[in-house]
Amino acid sequence: MTEFASSLQSCAHRLRVLAFVVLLAAGCSERAAAPDPNAAPGAPAAAQPAADPLPSWNDGAAKTAIEAFVARVTTQGGPDFVPPGERVATFDNDGTLWAEQPIYVQLAFALDRVRELAPQHPDWQDREPFKSVLAGDPRTALASGEQSMLELIAATHVGNTTEEFDAIVSRWIATARHPRFDQPYTRVIYQPMLELLSHLRANGFKTFIVSGGGADFMRPWVEAAYGIPAEQVVGSRAKLKYEVRDGVPRIERLAGVDLVDDKAGKPVGIQQLIGRRPIAAFGNSDGDFEMLEWTTSGSGARLGLIVHHTDAEREWAYDRDSHIGTLARALDEAPARGWIVVDIKRDWKVVFAFEAR
Repeated sequence: MTEFASSLQSCAHRLRVLAFVVLLAAGCSERAAAPDPNAAPGAPAAAQPAADPLPSWNDGAAKTAIEAFVARVTTQGGPDFVPPGERVATFDNDGTLWAEQPIYVQLAFALDRVRELAPQHPDWQDREPFKSVLAGDPRTALASGEQSMLELIAATHVGNTTEEFDAIVSRWIATARHPRFDQPYTRVIYQPMLELLSHLRANGFKTFIVSGGGADFMRPWVEAAYGIPAEQVVGSRAKLKYEVRDGVPRIERLAGVDLVDDKAGKPVGIQQLIGRRPIAAFGNSDGDFEMLEWTTSGSGARLGLIVHHTDAEREWAYDRDSHIGTLARALDEAPARGWIVVDIKRDWKVVFAFEAR
């Protein structure tokens, strides 16, 4: 149980035709813009400034470094040009793409699953950490730290098929809300990082999630949330078993670990599932150190970025002493390794899209 838990996610055509017809009609009905009477004969039209691809980022060293890196690797004929097929960028999830405080989202899912499954496990009423969860006291339930967390996750993630687990996660993520912001968890996502994902994809990058969280927990919702398809998720994995039961093929989730995708497990997971060293990697904790180290030790232009949580007012401020998302070694070594450290309070105009503008 403890071993497993350590792993701890024709109508369209008609619409397109209709949209084309509407646009065509609009174009035909509009009158041509009158020429500027003050313009010099033969003068070219004034160039429109390009839209800022990172509007939620403040101007500064971090934003400049990101934009400069993208320009370097996408400039054909330049010394640092990288062909599109080799433009791989990997992102941690918890604390990098969405909030990981006050507890990991997958742990919140596990706590809700304990309550849901309790009628099938009467012994949980007298057995910790389940007893405290059922009594509405998660603080006591998690008092023993990692061991309690692992036991809870292990007890709530097995005994089903991959398709059944997808459905369970999908139902939960559609209704569960963040305890501080009273927003769906999929809205407690960092708007600047969404912009960064879009900016990279617009420049030929393929973006992957590489997270210590469970791959099967993330895959049901990541495409809608981040635009990253399920097959581009690298995460901790349970052992699986293929079988045919009552004539129906199925894949069963087992109580065993196939990969712990954290720390040194991240480069291993990248190699196993992506098969190519990234040229850019993004994280927020010491659990991402090896992924950034592996990425930026390659030849050619490379980018490593650490999200440093410094804004207690808009979200949280934490690093070295936090039991979640501990950031010490990576923060200390970032300058020497040339990694960008994003200071949320200083570098982000907006943290979450639901903030009042």
